[in-house]
Amino acid sequence: MNFASDNAGPMHPKVLDAVIRANEGHQMPYGNDTIMEDVRAKIRATFEAPDAAVYLVATGTAANALTLATYTNSWDTIFAHRISHVEEDECGAPEFYANGAKLTLVEGDAARMNPDALRQAILHTGDKGVHGVQRGPVTITQATEVGTLYSLDQIAAITAITKEFGLKTHLDGARFANACAALGCSAAEMTWRAGIDMVSFGGTKNGCAGVEAVILFDPDKAWEFELRRKRGAHLFSKHRFLSAQMDAYLTDDLWLQLGARANANMARLLAGLESIDGAEIPDRPEANMVFAHLPRAAHRRAMAAGAKYYLFPFDASLEGPDDDLIRCRIVCDWSKSETEIDQMISTLRG
Repeated sequence: MNFASDNAGPMHPKVLDAVIRANEGHQMPYGNDTIMEDVRAKIRATFEAPDAAVYLVATGTAANALTLATYTNSWDTIFAHRISHVEEDECGAPEFYANGAKLTLVEGDAARMNPDALRQAILHTGDKGVHGVQRGPVTITQATEVGTLYSLDQIAAITAITKEFGLKTHLDGARFANACAALGCSAAEMTWRAGIDMVSFGGTKNGCAGVEAVILFDPDKAWEFELRRKRGAHLFSKHRFLSAQMDAYLTDDLWLQLGARANANMARLLAGLESIDGAEIPDRPEANMVFAHLPRAAHRRAMAAGAKYYLFPFDASLEGPDDDLIRCRIVCDWSKSETEIDQMISTLRG
């Protein structure tokens, strides 16, 4: 019963088969493989963006940090939600790759940036002349770090403000497929049609071994991104193995199917969690991840049975009153079976 992360799940067989096929013979290195030509065409078709620049890296941190750095001067600040992924889980990588640029953290309920709060943060940045940091890009996490989603209107409200101030907006889409499937929208509708300028399109959490696509809808910054990727040690020599993963992921909309399957698994799990006496779920999940407050006794039963998931804080003690609530994160990926989900709920419920 491993519900720790969608990173813990296996590769989808179609992705694995594609990597094995890519291992035959020789291909040119550094993104010049013939598979990458198909990947570019498929991403441009998926996003309805024929002029987009498309690149692959192996990790979500690299995708986010390198993309943001491409649009950020070292004396700028990047606007992000207080519990966005770039703030919570990337060990200062955006600041590092942007040569010391800072993050300005913006509030908003359910891990979604509040447009009014963003406007105020922008207004109070760059008003000190040479003595203060200047305004840089905005980044939003979709799905958010608590499993909620920005609606298309909410994304458009954010990007309208960034455009008003002449700024760019980045979408951190490590769980892009889950969000797109849940909203029932196209990739284009959730990105450039809503005002997004650049995207990190995730594959690793959704059936791939390790690949993320960077999509720049305005290709003017493409060469700079290429240089930053190389200088940052994220240009793979045997690039065909990244290309093969992404090619299979995009074929016949496998990415969307797997995202929808992971969401359905979470819906089943959520129904079971809500049946546990004393359970509280402050932010109802809209994708494949939930933060739940469960009684300590339920956690003890699950951990004793070998279940894997994270408690928050990490050092929360299983010793103490049975009915004390302890926060936890539980994540479903595409590969979860109904049997495993039901076993998890049965164990928690006791």
